[in-house]
Amino acid sequence: MNKLAVRGASALSGMIGGAVASLVFKQVWKLAAGEDEAPQATSPDYGWGEVVVAAAIQGAIFAAVKAAIDRAGAEAYRRSTGEWVRD
Repeated sequence: MNKLAVRGASALSGMIGGAVASLVFKQVWKLAAGEDEAPQATSPDYGWGEVVVAAAIQGAIFAAVKAAIDRAGAEAYRRSTGEWVRD
């Protein structure tokens, strides 16, 4: 198993996943809140609840996208090599 290649592919998929998760979160936030931008933690225009809910939704989306991409990558590696990726 070529760990360097696996780590490189993992880093690349992580960057792509971050971009995808960001786009998904923006769309979800638009639908949920009717606003183009989610509240920033330091914004004086939003209360604690809005800021924390936005962060929780964003975190859940990022975690789900990361898990999906990691799993898909591991399965693709197994299909091509016959081995499961080990950390």
